[in-house]
Amino acid sequence: MATSTFPHVWLDERAVAWVDDTNTKVREIALDVLAHGWSPNEIQLNHPYLSLAQIHAALTYYYDHKALLDAEIEAALRTAEDFRAAAGGSPVRRPLTALRRPA
Repeated sequence: MATSTFPHVWLDERAVAWVDDTNTKVREIALDVLAHGWSPNEIQLNHPYLSLAQIHAALTYYYDHKALLDAEIEAALRTAEDFRAAAGGSPVRRPLTALRRPA
């Protein structure tokens, strides 16, 4: 396990930032703010295993490394979109879409 100068945050061998003693990436907490507009208290309500100190430390790390983490988030979104496009749609959704009446 790599070390970090940020309390409650550590970097793995791929330089991915994680919250100490959890299976939560810093970028997942950042996404709670970006996607939902959640405050630290709202994040804790939705992730009760995280302390407010861990949440604030993760957000501090995010804002100190915003460009890097935003690039990671964007790359993950592109990868998800590529997988979605390659899959050709949901096997459940295809027949439902075929049943849809034209507007």
